[in-house]
Amino acid sequence: MKSKKIALLMSGGVDSSYCAYLLKEQGYEVLGMYLKLHTKEEKHNVFIKNCENVSRHLNIDFIVVDAKDEFKESVYDYFIDSYKEGITPNPCAVCNPLMKFGLALDKAKSLGCEFIATGHYARIEKLNGVNRIKCALDTSKDQSYFLYALSQDALDRLVFPLGDMKKVDIKPKALKEMPFLGSLETYKESQEICFVDKSYIDLLQKHVEVDKEGEVLDINGKVVGKHKGYMQYTIGKRKGFSVKGALTPHFVLDINPKTNQIIVGEKKDLETFEVKAINKSLPENFTNGIYNVKVRYRSSLSPAKVTLNEDNTIVANLEEPVFGVAKGQALVIYNDDIVVGGGVIV
Repeated sequence: MKSKKIALLMSGGVDSSYCAYLLKEQGYEVLGMYLKLHTKEEKHNVFIKNCENVSRHLNIDFIVVDAKDEFKESVYDYFIDSYKEGITPNPCAVCNPLMKFGLALDKAKSLGCEFIATGHYARIEKLNGVNRIKCALDTSKDQSYFLYALSQDALDRLVFPLGDMKKVDIKPKALKEMPFLGSLETYKESQEICFVDKSYIDLLQKHVEVDKEGEVLDINGKVVGKHKGYMQYTIGKRKGFSVKGALTPHFVLDINPKTNQIIVGEKKDLETFEVKAINKSLPENFTNGIYNVKVRYRSSLSPAKVTLNEDNTIVANLEEPVFGVAKGQALVIYNDDIVVGGGVIV
């Protein structure tokens, strides 16, 4: 029986390297694929060398796909523009459907691959007979939130070798079963945002003026202090600005990019029971009802009444309040622990 050909997106880290080993053991014909997304060539060179080492020892094919131009247009520019507009972007949730499971998937199919795999901590399970993303076994590393907007074609081809494993077990297993990895010193963890080295502010400074002092307003519109520039703040931040006479901690509640002002208040003012989003991936046959939702990557699943309106907006009315909901982040809808779809918070 001919083995099934699968493209594995390799980052040069331990997780995707171990995925190559697991897929080979499962009988797949593996094609390793490294995506050049950002312009940091020194980082690319290190990671590509790691990928080549793994591919050579496992005797699998390996290619590098240069997608820097497409990435800049689809993800990088969106990231910069979002902060200009006072919005907190979610680049991974954009990159996954457009680049990793869009451009790379098309490339994989053109090379005869039936499936595509990554080192994401997530699983695939059928919901009403349709393949959907499911939370990983290791809930502390679950990445289902970032995968809410994938196409059905991608979902039908996806393999997540690490979905049923604990993160803490990967390095010991990899070292035991892949001794050629050595000490793993160069096989570092992938960064959450691959094109940001230190902080997003350092990146923004290359394109826009971020150090532009502005006013801090309270919830009544009264000027109560100064800040360093609106792009340096995200919803929920509690440092880096002054509030005259404040006896309790204050947090950023809203950002006005047009006037370079931020609005602050106490923690209770961050509380909300309703979240709205522009639908990106809920199915056409979605039924309004009670679901679990996430409003940010690190938040817990929260029960909510979810309604998809005729204008394609999602409204989630939560049973318990959430804090610091930010425009631009994702509202992801789950049936128990299976992703139904989601949208961009407005």
